[in-house]
Amino acid sequence: MAKTEDEAPVTVPEASSTRTVEDRIEELRRRKAALLDDHRKEAVRRQHERGKLTARERIDLLLDRGSFVETDPLVVHRSHDFGMERNRPPGDGVVTGYGTIDGRRVFVSSQDFTVIGGSLGEVHAQKICKVMDLATSTGAPFIAINDSGGARIQEGAASLAGYGHIFERNVRASGVVPQISVIMGPCAGGAVYSPAVTDFTFMVRETSHMFITGPEVIKAVTGEEVSFEELGGAMTHASKSGVASFVAQDEEECLAMVRHLLSFLPSNNLEDPPAFAPVDDPERRDEGLTHIVPDSAREPYDMHEVIRRVVDDGEFFEVFPFWAMNIVIGFARLDGRSVGVVANQPKVLAGTLDIDSSEKASRFVRFCDAFNLPLVTFVDVPGFLPGTAQEYGGIIRHGAKLLFAFAEATVPRLTVITRKAYGGAYLVMNSKHLRADVSFAWPTAEIAVMGPDAAVNVVFRKEIEKAEDPAARRAELIDEYERKFANPYVAAERGYVDDVIEPAETRPRLVRALRVLSTKRETVPARKHGNIPL
Repeated sequence: MAKTEDEAPVTVPEASSTRTVEDRIEELRRRKAALLDDHRKEAVRRQHERGKLTARERIDLLLDRGSFVETDPLVVHRSHDFGMERNRPPGDGVVTGYGTIDGRRVFVSSQDFTVIGGSLGEVHAQKICKVMDLATSTGAPFIAINDSGGARIQEGAASLAGYGHIFERNVRASGVVPQISVIMGPCAGGAVYSPAVTDFTFMVRETSHMFITGPEVIKAVTGEEVSFEELGGAMTHASKSGVASFVAQDEEECLAMVRHLLSFLPSNNLEDPPAFAPVDDPERRDEGLTHIVPDSAREPYDMHEVIRRVVDDGEFFEVFPFWAMNIVIGFARLDGRSVGVVANQPKVLAGTLDIDSSEKASRFVRFCDAFNLPLVTFVDVPGFLPGTAQEYGGIIRHGAKLLFAFAEATVPRLTVITRKAYGGAYLVMNSKHLRADVSFAWPTAEIAVMGPDAAVNVVFRKEIEKAEDPAARRAELIDEYERKFANPYVAAERGYVDDVIEPAETRPRLVRALRVLSTKRETVPARKHGNIPL
């Protein structure tokens, strides 16, 4: 058929031209990917230079090998302000998902400092909230690894709302599933309140920092100069503020400690803690306990030694080992069962209770009660720490927290009085009068309103002053007081302790009591919640 003059010639591109365009597009993609890859490698290199692992490396170390399942890896933020439209990395600076630790399911979020500084925006928070909701609904622990520059400025109020949503879930999950915060970088401003609400906080020396306001703001407002480490470092929060429950030398040790902690805990509040067939003989006596309490009531001894000699295999995982050291708390096993241990420490402040130790112990007692961990208490307490600083600081209110915590606990509660148990401090330390299930006393125990010296001075002061030989009369009265009051047998006669036992028999007696109490069920009056004196 002939062509008409009106028909335009059809131009067909050559195959070689088409390939050239495709090649150029592919080359552009390769260059862009290479640039992104180089940027990523540089960010990872800087992270490693700081002594820090990446978000995914941390998850790999924390969870059982090959068990991690990531959630929401492809989500991106929705912000288009301040250049954010050109920086939309998949995942939005946080890795979330679930896996197993020793075969038990956990949920985890791990902030990625190499991506937008790990800053928290709307989508970033949504990812964390999603796994928190899954943890609560499925009854599994939640572990948050924090390494973030804070709220994402470019997202304004949306980033603040994200923190609020996380906090609300922390509170809802409290007492339902164990919540653990792991600080592996900066955690500042409002971000600190999520770790503050969770059950335990881990920090790493030199690389972990937490504070409400940084050193520069403090200097501008108050003129005070302080370093990052002094203000919010791991040891500051472990020894002064009581924020850090555990401190590790490096990130590898820290994550191993998290795994170890979970070995003592149930997955949720409806489960019993993990139990193992005991290797340590449940009937084992320890004659070393017989001589551990010094003859002099004024001489200290280390309560850690008592705990180690009683519990399975001498293994005791202490919580807050550097803060309020006049009381010792932590996890151990008896007869293969996890227990929470609370003990006065005669080596520090003579074992007296003060504001910090009362707060430290009361929160631990409430955690153990929430998660079905029996409580074992070792008592050697001469009273509450005297002084205006303590009175003005509210020792009455803070001491009442410990009283409240023990009194409301419904888990099995066992008490061993090793030496001094004086006054209100005796009552507060899981006494029989607060419905402790079993209470034992060693022959060295002294249960009284106050110590013999103080009691004699109060009651017989005038008589001693009038005596021909005041010193001799005072000594006679002290002996009489000790015979009548400062011994465990008077209390045992009244049923305030169940038995006076040989120290060497402490382990088998506690094991037998724990077995009897393993089926304990206690109901409390219906109420929304108590009003603990916070």
